[in-house]
Amino acid sequence: MFGYVSGAALSDSQSSFVIEPWELAYAYHQATKHHYNRYARSLGYLDWATQPDPFLRFSGATLLPLPLTPDRAEPSYDALFEPVAVAVQPIDLETISAFFEYSLALSAWKEYNGSRWALRINPSSGNLHPTEGYLVIGPVKGLHDEPGVYHYAPKEHALERRTVLSCNLWQRLMDGFPPGTFLAGLTSIHWREAWKYGERAYRYCQHDVGHALAALALSAAVQGWRVQPLSAMGDAETAALLGLERSSDSIPAEREYADLLVAVMPEARTASFRSAGIGAVPGKVIAEIAADAWVGQATRLSTEHVTWELIDAVADACAKPAVEVPTAAILTGRTAQDDQPECSSTFGVPFRAKRPDVSARKIIRQRRSAVDFDGETGLTLDQFYLMLDRTLPRGDRVPWSTLGPPVCVDLGLLVHLVDGIDPGLYILVRSPDRLVRMREAMNPTFHWQKPSGCPESLPLFLLKIGDMRGVAGQVSCGQEIAADGAFSLGMIAEFEEPLRAYGAWFYRRLFWETGMVGQVLYLEAEAAGVRATGIGCFFDDPVHDLFGLKGTRFQSLYHFTVGGPVEDTRLTTLPPYSRE
Repeated sequence: MFGYVSGAALSDSQSSFVIEPWELAYAYHQATKHHYNRYARSLGYLDWATQPDPFLRFSGATLLPLPLTPDRAEPSYDALFEPVAVAVQPIDLETISAFFEYSLALSAWKEYNGSRWALRINPSSGNLHPTEGYLVIGPVKGLHDEPGVYHYAPKEHALERRTVLSCNLWQRLMDGFPPGTFLAGLTSIHWREAWKYGERAYRYCQHDVGHALAALALSAAVQGWRVQPLSAMGDAETAALLGLERSSDSIPAEREYADLLVAVMPEARTASFRSAGIGAVPGKVIAEIAADAWVGQATRLSTEHVTWELIDAVADACAKPAVEVPTAAILTGRTAQDDQPECSSTFGVPFRAKRPDVSARKIIRQRRSAVDFDGETGLTLDQFYLMLDRTLPRGDRVPWSTLGPPVCVDLGLLVHLVDGIDPGLYILVRSPDRLVRMREAMNPTFHWQKPSGCPESLPLFLLKIGDMRGVAGQVSCGQEIAADGAFSLGMIAEFEEPLRAYGAWFYRRLFWETGMVGQVLYLEAEAAGVRATGIGCFFDDPVHDLFGLKGTRFQSLYHFTVGGPVEDTRLTTLPPYSRE
């Protein structure tokens, strides 16, 4: 079965006039909404014969196994969110291994009735994992005595060496960076998600990138390191550095798209990297690396494919251009002089709650996506407020120090079971300067009251009292898991204005922010003794109606739910790797 599915929602308009890239991103978003009377376009069934392999390998590339790192009690999970609370570790084979082990590696194997599948540290829609990880690093004893570019192979917990760099190239590439800095990259293979989800898959790929970016930042924090995006980098430059533009090394239907490149620095997280004046690595050096000798050919993931024209069109439209700036740029491409004040001073002192110290490694490794909730387990006020406080984009706290301003996403909450506050509709406004605009855009009958015991530093407001369990499940494609938890939420983004201001590529960045919020909620749920899951299937416009939102100024991009899990006792859980 080889198919070709056209993007009907765009093809007619494209034939009559030219639209701007941001308009195409806007049109894609509108075309891929779920409605009560119809879902976004997909095949409508799962062709199991063509299910993509979740593990990409490069045939012919040298595979270098990474050592499994020992379990350690330190640092504690809560210490990750305190600047300079974790001692800075050196760059060596063990710490590089741990960086991947606690960000992109396997977390467990599940087995049922003869079938076996892997779970990972970084979550993914449908457990399909379109996101791939890369490493660009100098000489590391036990890995290689020369710099190189590597692809991370999570099934084996190993690095595949794609190319070796000369020391001169490496020095020129990293000129101006703090000593010991290395680079990590994230990419997406859209076909992996489109196989199941059709045209809506591009959305899911992007919030998966956000999950992975937060996972990298939190894993680095375990080592006392900090992660900074190279914001001025364009996709073409990132792709060239990671070897993605070598068309002979892969097949077009399984094209791998560059998402972002980050610098990982083994130094205190309070240091100011933006003042260092580095937002990219030199394009001329990248060109030399791309022209060098590369090894390995991407393994084929599926025997046959369906082409989704709409995904290809929006992916091309949303390509990020390189930004020429004299100082380190934030993700919008603005210069440091245009930056808003750091968010750390905006919200005041972070909320803190007493709870036992738990190993960060333990919390990260045990993260799971819940498949069912019991409808009875709730949260205490302290648990709820701490969970929400950790999603606030304080500029000196992980993972938000990795993303930076602007903050575009607020949380529209449907609270069911939180002791001490009324069930109902709430809003967490994650950017104080948006409070007035949000109030103007929402239902004018909403209360906008601070709930009981809410700290002043937490911009949480009660909108409407009432039992929201029925509507929570209804707008989340009828999924009971949204109704049976302690709360569910929609991540509501300022939408049309950022696309106009920053261009089509910012469509991706909006989803990255939602994925990062989701990753924090996943880990906070585990730390609170409950569980969470992301929800990609929801009825877009009915969600907007619930909050009284009209037009496309604000759009809900990703849903989430937290509650007491019901474990499937039919499944056998196995360790991710053999430690023999």
